[in-house]
Amino acid sequence: MRYALCLLLLLAGCGVDPLTLTAVTVGTTAGSVAVIHRTPLDALWSLASGRDCSAVRLDQGKSYCRPPELPPAPVPYCTRSLGVADCWADSDGHPPALGDGPGTLTPAQEADRTRRWPF
Repeated sequence: MRYALCLLLLLAGCGVDPLTLTAVTVGTTAGSVAVIHRTPLDALWSLASGRDCSAVRLDQGKSYCRPPELPPAPVPYCTRSLGVADCWADSDGHPPALGDGPGTLTPAQEADRTRRWPF
């Protein structure tokens, strides 16, 4: 809504005081950095590119856009032993596992993990 008001202010053409325009621009930028941690231009770039990009990340010494998340490492297969648990990368030819939880993400969890900004 703020962006639409700023655009309408720019389209008015007559009677736009440069000081007022500067105040609106600075206020909008400061407010968006405080709320969504990116400037309005960062928000537009993030929407256009589908990545999480922000000048705040640059200020923190990071890259402008957040790198894509890698899938989680596979869960090790662990079995009972004398006093400790033995763990393997695969389950071939080993006794039953200690836990019976899922070893991979569900499709809904994977979709949530890889969703695009800002959704």
